[in-house]
Amino acid sequence: MKRNRTFIGLAVMLIMAACGFRTQAAAQTTAHDAGSHSYTVIANPGENAARQARINWHRDEGLPGGICIFTEAADKEWKHSRTVKAEEELCTAFDSLYSKKADGENFYERVRFIRCCAALEGLKPSTAYMYRIGTEGGNDLGEVRYFRTAPRSGKWSAGIISDFHSYPPLPRRLEAAVAMLDTLKERNGKDFDIILHAGDICAWGGSYSFWKRLYEEPYFHNYMWAGTNGNHDNMDRQAKRLSNDYFRFVNANPLNGYAGEEGVCYHFKYGDALFIILNNESMRDEEGLEAAQEWVRRTIAENPAGYVIVMEHYQWFFGENGKTSHYGRWKDLFDECGVDLAVGANNHIYARTGAVFAGKETDGKKGTVYVQLPSSDNERGQDLKDWTDNKDLIKFRWSEGGNTVGAILMHADRRRLRLTLYDRYGNAVDEVTVLRKKKK
Repeated sequence: MKRNRTFIGLAVMLIMAACGFRTQAAAQTTAHDAGSHSYTVIANPGENAARQARINWHRDEGLPGGICIFTEAADKEWKHSRTVKAEEELCTAFDSLYSKKADGENFYERVRFIRCCAALEGLKPSTAYMYRIGTEGGNDLGEVRYFRTAPRSGKWSAGIISDFHSYPPLPRRLEAAVAMLDTLKERNGKDFDIILHAGDICAWGGSYSFWKRLYEEPYFHNYMWAGTNGNHDNMDRQAKRLSNDYFRFVNANPLNGYAGEEGVCYHFKYGDALFIILNNESMRDEEGLEAAQEWVRRTIAENPAGYVIVMEHYQWFFGENGKTSHYGRWKDLFDECGVDLAVGANNHIYARTGAVFAGKETDGKKGTVYVQLPSSDNERGQDLKDWTDNKDLIKFRWSEGGNTVGAILMHADRRRLRLTLYDRYGNAVDEVTVLRKKKK
């Protein structure tokens, strides 16, 4: 009898262990596509966004290699689809970091996965594409997702949003940001061509489950995204392990950045515009700033474009009172290199200039327009204070206080960029035009 009880006890323990293993595995693969072991999927631009796209996703270990199948969205039967095998690597950057579950429970995330990147080449400009993710030789293709390539030049539109600090224990943050994108789309009257963000889209970039939940949103399924690494995206919960790997491994941005910043700092052509994306977290000392500026200078020289747009996470001015912030670090180089539009965020207060050159406002035929986005999570806004500085440069400031939600709709054509700030109700709060300038 004793031996029987021992046998039964061991059997129960084995069953419990197996269940525990399955539970952990399920926790690591929450929100996978139906019938697929792939997750956290995003479409990013290639260096030439009219002809190239880059798809990033993650899959469980121990499976056959990842593939991406894609075709034009008009090819309803997938008769002309192509298949690209992913480049893969094991990712442990998020493993064992302290985090929170959606119900508020503290825990250490145990997460290892295979990071997959597929470079899609030979695409047609101004064309909607659809794609699915799976594994070689398998029938586990995930849901159909979409993106649109850039035009060769000419008209296009972008939704530009920032600082929604996605945090599952407080889901209303993400709900507010998604509702703001809905509002922009309604005002646009159709889909955007691309969505841009200026960072801090994740509360703690080291919490992998936060990214996973964020990428479940339909806007990540149906659009091409490009954005910057924010200070929150760069940190774990305890701010002890700061790393641009968190941002790098949840995107497949072009690998044309400078040493140590490949896939985090990057540039791409979109229509007539050259976008240059910076990482403020690598510019905390003069050496880091110098490396970034030399790369920007070289990138602009080697990539002639109708518009030059630079994006970073940090603010150009402190919106509360107008005092100079990163404008002071970059204005001389932007004047030298002919940057047309500089986009920032972080301060959670909207502020923008007219075209500025050599510290003075111009008629728009030369100079840089500086714009910084408000927050969009309905939590992190700030109150405006007495406007004491840069009244000659800053043309408009806006905030709803602590509960601010706003974002920008940008329309581009061969003559100008038009940026309109909307509030959560769809009211146009401010508008600025960036003229296309004759380049040397």
